[in-house]
Amino acid sequence: MHTTPTQAVVLAGGQGSRLRPYTDDRPKPMVEIPGTGTPIIGHQLSWLAAEGVTDAVVSCGHLAEVLQEWLESADLPLKVTTVVETEPLGRGGGLKHAAARLPAPDQPWYATNGDIWTRFSLREMAAFHAERDALATLALARPRIPWGAVETDTFGHITDFIESPPSPFLINAGVYVFSAAFTELLPDLGDHERTTFPRLARERRLAGFPLPQGAYWRAIDTAKDLTEAAKELALQRG
Repeated sequence: MHTTPTQAVVLAGGQGSRLRPYTDDRPKPMVEIPGTGTPIIGHQLSWLAAEGVTDAVVSCGHLAEVLQEWLESADLPLKVTTVVETEPLGRGGGLKHAAARLPAPDQPWYATNGDIWTRFSLREMAAFHAERDALATLALARPRIPWGAVETDTFGHITDFIESPPSPFLINAGVYVFSAAFTELLPDLGDHERTTFPRLARERRLAGFPLPQGAYWRAIDTAKDLTEAAKELALQRG
């Protein structure tokens, strides 16, 4: 019987330079989706809680005190601890630093990037991870390409125009399930996506969980992403 994680790390230390001026006075995960009155990290924490997570460690960096103040004053559905990187550790080092504060080091855990806004079953992803005996599982998204695509026939005639088609490639969706043994494979300093992940892929211990059909997923990188997310939310509510 596999254990569904009840603990998670949220990586919330990014600069968010492409989201200026929103990020001039707050870290990226503290930016609000217009019309919701809740920052991105608030949506994330309620999603994690709804999926059975009872303890979250939030890794802060840029403007950490703004995030910490909000977390202290907010009515949160789970227990949250914060860790602050005093010097940049890189993505892998930051993850390892935060994981050291998880309440159950011998149990599996989720991790998510603080600028991802998504909804799907983490429990299903954890079961998928366990079935494959993976050390790490990445959620995989197929984002829409922001441009219109053009289809042509072999002769070079245009046959069709497709508005914002789905990408032919799957991408790392920024949500993970990690086995307890994964933590010690993380670098103390540097990027695990260039070291730990490729090594696990060669050993066939890295799994990829495609997001279920119709699952909502968006990375909030630019002001345009905020506008689009607000529109999509209004449609869902309508």
